[in-house]
Amino acid sequence: MANYILFISLFILFPFVVDSLYFNITSFQPDDPSQNIVYHGDAAADEDGTVNFNSAARTSQVGWITYSKEVPIWSRRTGNASDFNTSFSFKIDARNLTSDSHGICFFLAPVGAPLPAYTPSGFLGLFGPNIDYKSSFDLVHIEFDTFSNPGWDPRDVASHVGINNNSLESSNYTSWNASLHSQDIGHARVSYDSVNKNLSVSWGYELTASDDESSSLSYIIDLAKVLPSEIMLGFIAAAGLNTGEHRLLSWELSSSLDPEKADNKTGLVIGIAVAVFVLVTVLVISTVVVWSRKRNSREITNMVSSSSINEDLEKETGGPRKFSYKDLVSATNGFSHQRKLGEGGFGAVYSGNLKQINKMVAVKKLSCGSRQGKKEFLNEVKVISKLRHRNLVQLIGWCNEENEFLLIYELMPNGGLNSHLFGKREGILSWDTRYKIALGLASAILYLHEEWDQCVLHRDIKASNIMLDGDFNAKLGDFGLARVMSHKLDSHKTGLAGTFGYMAPEYVMTGCASKESDMYSFGIVLLEIVSGRKSLERRKEDEEEEGNSDDDDSESDEKSLVEKVWELYGKKELLSLGVDEKLGDDFNIEEAECLLVLGLWCGHPDKSSRPSIKQAIQVMKLESPLPANLPLKRPVATYYNSASSSSPPSVNSSRASITFSSKEFGR
Repeated sequence: MANYILFISLFILFPFVVDSLYFNITSFQPDDPSQNIVYHGDAAADEDGTVNFNSAARTSQVGWITYSKEVPIWSRRTGNASDFNTSFSFKIDARNLTSDSHGICFFLAPVGAPLPAYTPSGFLGLFGPNIDYKSSFDLVHIEFDTFSNPGWDPRDVASHVGINNNSLESSNYTSWNASLHSQDIGHARVSYDSVNKNLSVSWGYELTASDDESSSLSYIIDLAKVLPSEIMLGFIAAAGLNTGEHRLLSWELSSSLDPEKADNKTGLVIGIAVAVFVLVTVLVISTVVVWSRKRNSREITNMVSSSSINEDLEKETGGPRKFSYKDLVSATNGFSHQRKLGEGGFGAVYSGNLKQINKMVAVKKLSCGSRQGKKEFLNEVKVISKLRHRNLVQLIGWCNEENEFLLIYELMPNGGLNSHLFGKREGILSWDTRYKIALGLASAILYLHEEWDQCVLHRDIKASNIMLDGDFNAKLGDFGLARVMSHKLDSHKTGLAGTFGYMAPEYVMTGCASKESDMYSFGIVLLEIVSGRKSLERRKEDEEEEGNSDDDDSESDEKSLVEKVWELYGKKELLSLGVDEKLGDDFNIEEAECLLVLGLWCGHPDKSSRPSIKQAIQVMKLESPLPANLPLKRPVATYYNSASSSSPPSVNSSRASITFSSKEFGR
């Protein structure tokens, strides 16, 4: 015990390490690796030693540079941020503010953050379109904005300097006369005071000045809470409809990571801490021994369980790697609320910068009461680790430590399909994008059902499990309920699991999953993509006049989307009322009819009447005709009790339908 206490004391008294960084570039040379500058997009170093961010002769240009090394801005050990200062000189040609330029930004972002090149210029190259003015990754930037965009820029100024926290809308700003300073050489300084959490910027010019113009700005922000501990720094600029010019002439930066801020009382404080530690250790050692003995058996059980899971996964998987819990805590800034992308029955998903692979990721942290427990965790890692397809979400890694189950995926900048169809995101999914998403999903299912070594039944195909990358390509994810079976089998007895509203009627009745039950779910998603409506919606109270007002369950009844669309199909109102009204007339009539009718075909109550995924894709590509015998009235599924009848399940439009309540199965 004495040796143990001595070791702890020496560890506490060990001198703190100070990380520092300094560089000063007065002339940019692309062939000089010692400068550690990486050029992206249209950015290039000219012969005069300046960076031209819009060197290519095309419109809507975006160029940026980054410092190639990671820059520490706060301590992982203490959580405290460091001070830093950076100075730079720049020049903007802003003579034609209606088109020629949109401005230049200094930004701080996670290492490897996917900056969306060649986006509309108003987004300054930092944000993709069809968003709510938020970035898909943590971002702080200072903008010299030369063009006023009515959607997010201040309305009271024509151009401005702003400090922005993960948004196109400036958290603090001041007016800036960009036209007055067009082609002037500006000198700016950005500083961060970690004690007061004050981020500030000041600027001036060599040849012009204005006494009535503000030349400084500040904003209170705790960078340790909004950015990872190591970040990338850089500049980005965007030109408008015509070719503009933004240049960086010099860049100097100094940063000292000394978050401890020790004063002359440090020795006394440490001495007292050590003394208290020794005393407490002696007093509680007997209690610890007794408690440890009681805990040992439980810990051994957990360790054996965790060890068996890890060994099992390490043997089975060839692609995804194991990450430590510590790595994931660091990547997600302690699973902070600011990093949360969403939450469901399985737990929460967080964005993170995984330093070990220099990549932005999404970390799914299964909750203790999750429906996806150990079995589903193991299943997802084992199944998806063997699958490789452009329309499947890539599983990067996994972790099972600290009694936690975590899955690490590639980050999908545009989130889930459901958030675009039913959520509050700005912008509308265009028809071409919707059709591309439908084809991408079909391609993923074809791979699972027909092209892989075995048949994979997903069992939970729905809009929220269809993720969208930066180019709005569809990627099917969440394989926790997936099952693998031989291509020779027709179905797999799995027990009921999935999401009500997407489950095929025969699957609800028998618990047997099949390719056809997956196709039913696929059909529902197609109807959602075209109509912009959810798979289940509350019934309108229009039945009271028909004598049904005394039905106690009328208020909780839910009418399926496939029922609604089939009614429109029978009334020949499919295109007039079945297409998302947000699209207006901006959709392809032939393609819209194709997806709606195909959705009904896949959603046929009789599974033997549904198309295969190969047939569906041929129809979607307009290579095969739509079904000629699809009834105008939705057939009614009739199921026979096997104990009293040897007749197989069938569909009979004259028999009473079986209805299912969402209360019975949950969602």
